[in-house]
Amino acid sequence: MPKQRMEAFTDAIFAIIITVMVLELHPPTSGQFSALWGLRHAFAIYLASFLILAVYWNNHHHLFQIVRSIDGTVLWVNTIFILVVSLFPFATAWVGDNHVDSVAPEMLFGTVMFLMDAMFFVLVRALIHADGENPEIRKLVGKGYNKPYISMAGNIVAIFLAFIWPPLTVIVDTLLLVLWVMPERRIERHVSNGR
Repeated sequence: MPKQRMEAFTDAIFAIIITVMVLELHPPTSGQFSALWGLRHAFAIYLASFLILAVYWNNHHHLFQIVRSIDGTVLWVNTIFILVVSLFPFATAWVGDNHVDSVAPEMLFGTVMFLMDAMFFVLVRALIHADGENPEIRKLVGKGYNKPYISMAGNIVAIFLAFIWPPLTVIVDTLLLVLWVMPERRIERHVSNGR
């Protein structure tokens, strides 16, 4: 089945999720610049979350550049991936409201990050299976594609770092984006060579 409708749906959901996140930023009750200082944690987690979602969307879009066809399994896996991503505004708002002294919000944030990485990995595997006639996808994100494993292991460590100092969870999860900020170079080379 064609992939374009699923990509358009996913793009729309990401746009809505980012919009919901910004709506969770409430202006200060005072008209003074100093009142913004009290919102510094909410701004920081919003910026980190926006960057995380942008990187996920970018990699999702990049991945689908090499996909020729999808099946019903891919639709369901992508839907579950979107379900997990849709929890991100809630986790972000909870962390923003309880910045440095609460373990539970950061652990939830880390758990959502782990689930997003896990579902992205499952999506890659489902795409390889669905697009079996496409040798490029197996070559480019099959064997030797270790970023998801490193990322998920880092997510698990980050979750438990909340017991040491809660913000460490968000810090480590944000630093893990270094793996994903630049989309897979093998895919980029393949797409540019194919044009």
